[in-house]
Order: sequence, then structure tokens, then C-alpha cells
Amino acid sequence: MTRRYLPTTLPDLARDWTGDGPAVRGVVEAHDDTEESEYAALMDAADASAAMVAGLPDGERRRVVVVVEAGAPEVPSWRHVVAVHVDSGDDADPDDDLGWWATQEIGDLVAGG
Repeated sequence: MTRRYLPTTLPDLARDWTGDGPAVRGVVEAHDDTEESEYAALMDAADASAAMVAGLPDGERRRVVVVVEAGAPEVPSWRHVVAVHVDSGDDADPDDDLGWWATQEIGDLVAGG
């Protein structure tokens, strides 16, 4: 099953974390479940996130992509999230890979961990 990639920002992720699920501000879907297609979709979502973080203050300009299973509803709940990918620091190079965060680590991520 292919996944959907939801671009967002750290402040929005932190705000969403206290709600029912991640807000959907855009969706990038992989064409199939090959590793190449999934990676291309992740990086397309990272590019969309880069546009979202451009005007944010220091400490908040990290690309963030929430990953959900393709079978999840249009407005997914947190139980549909399989991972979060985040830059290691502000203003990362667009060619840099994003770090992977497990679902049980999202609370630490939004708390500044």
C-alpha cells in the first residue's frame, strides 16, 4: 500500500498534536509502493514544506512531512500516522535527507526534543 505525505511546519505540528490528527494542508501521494516513488513523494512534500517555513522565525524553519497510510481517510487521525520526517536544523539544504521520527516520538519532537 502506498503512503501519503502531508507537508507541514513544526509550529503547526505542535498545534495539531493536541488535536484529533494532523491538519491536511497539502497531500503528495507516491505513484506506487516502490522505494524510488515513495522517496520522490517524500521529497516533493519536503519542497512544499520548505515554502511553508520560509517566513518563520529562527528555530522553526525546518521542513516537516507527516506520513500516513494511503488507506487513511481524507482527514486522518493520529492513529493513521506512520512516521514524521523533519530536518535536523533550520534552513537545511533542499538536497539533505530528513530525519525519521517514530510516532511515539512526536510528543518529544514538538516539545523541542
